[in-house]
Amino acid sequence: MAKTIMLQGTSSHVGKSILTTALCRIFRQDGRAVVPFKAQNMALNSYVTIDGEEMGRAQVAQAEAAGLAPLVEMNPVLLKPTGNSRSQVILKGHPVGNMSAQEYHRDYSLKAFATIQECMGKLMQDYEVVVIEGAGSPAEVNLKDTDVVNMRIAKLVNAPVLLVADIDRGGALASVVGTIELLDPDERDRIKGIVINKFRGDLELLKPALTFLEEKTGKPVVGVVPHLANLGIDDEDSVSLEDKKEKVGAELDIVVLRTPKISNFTDFDPLAEEPDVNLRYVKMGEKIGRPDLIVLPGSKNTIEDLIALRQHGYDAEITALADAGVPVIGICGGYQMLGRTIKDPFHTESEAEEVEGLALLDIETIFATEKLTQQVIADAQGNGFLNMQSAASGLTGYEIHMGRTEQGAGVESPFIITQRSQVKLRDNDGSLNSEGTVMGTYIHGIFDNDEYRRGLLNMLRKSKGLPVLPIGESTAARKQASYDRLAAVVRESLNMELVYSMMEAE
Repeated sequence: MAKTIMLQGTSSHVGKSILTTALCRIFRQDGRAVVPFKAQNMALNSYVTIDGEEMGRAQVAQAEAAGLAPLVEMNPVLLKPTGNSRSQVILKGHPVGNMSAQEYHRDYSLKAFATIQECMGKLMQDYEVVVIEGAGSPAEVNLKDTDVVNMRIAKLVNAPVLLVADIDRGGALASVVGTIELLDPDERDRIKGIVINKFRGDLELLKPALTFLEEKTGKPVVGVVPHLANLGIDDEDSVSLEDKKEKVGAELDIVVLRTPKISNFTDFDPLAEEPDVNLRYVKMGEKIGRPDLIVLPGSKNTIEDLIALRQHGYDAEITALADAGVPVIGICGGYQMLGRTIKDPFHTESEAEEVEGLALLDIETIFATEKLTQQVIADAQGNGFLNMQSAASGLTGYEIHMGRTEQGAGVESPFIITQRSQVKLRDNDGSLNSEGTVMGTYIHGIFDNDEYRRGLLNMLRKSKGLPVLPIGESTAARKQASYDRLAAVVRESLNMELVYSMMEAE
């Protein structure tokens, strides 16, 4: 049976996901067969496993750090917010319906706990170490009775808990003391140590505060982790977009519209990592300017995001820029927005039967009731976007969408899917206008493919009279190096001998 360690937080966004990723890498480096686990995740950033099952993106990064292919058992419950305090509930990789927060917590979460137990049991049998991530705070007393992600999990597997606080936002000492005070006595006993995260200052000046914490709580401070910027590791949710910094002096300016229901924004991380690219996330109300490329991202609610674009005048602005020759790419929901119309006959997303799109592509999308979630391999056809001549093959990615898109006249497909969910086939994907300046695709992760990404950027460079650049460090290699850098810093910051002793004591 596996040993366990659990990371819980004083609140959301204190760095639990990143520290879980770091521990997965550290245990792997130490020769342990380690696996991540988060019982319930709330995020619009998701991924599709090789079996076509949907899970949270944070657990994908943690799996990569552990040297594993992502498994849906690592994240049995995924909640994807749809608006108005409602979420689509994904249980073990498949949607079971849309529920209000009250419906989920009152009627469903404890029912899902049987599946959570089943998944945890499998991981406990198959691995030596399970690194468990909590969600929010264990001191949310209004949700404690239906909690399936924090202390209920810790008790299930008798896991020692490290309580993580974000000192960068202020009030860390109070949040640690307050969180522990609000726990039941048996839950307080389960907290075995405290981790102070995102520290920017002089550690010597902090030491009196650490001594106070240990004396006040009776818990050891296991370590102080410095603030880590530009990690190059996938983020869990769009809150992290606030931390994205623009790259001054970059030769290419790429804009991603940050729509209210943006999903899978990690699609664009490989672009941001390129040395010649300044990637800007434009929030509703901000100016687009005159970029070299406009990207419409995926969306959990395409119709709602399309309406938001129109309310802020972006429909006219994007159309004018496209008419002036600025290239436009749409991914998944963004692809659907580029068409003439979106029809919703089953009211999958809204009460409207039909809404007008941006009409930059002669396509029509019809929403269906069943979600398609599949990994794909595709080939890019010659004379593609921006008239790229390269017919790159073996491009990998995944699909997550509800609906089909039908093409009109003068529209070609830039990609041919050659494998979907391990089944060989030949199926067109995406649409491209006759000028080669507007493209849409359902393939998430298309920019993770190094040859295709650099080819596209070089076409943008040529249009500006800039010399082409060679392919740099691969996305896969960059990620692995990032996991190693993260692990090195966290290993130095934490008392790993103490962490191991906590795990062995349970």
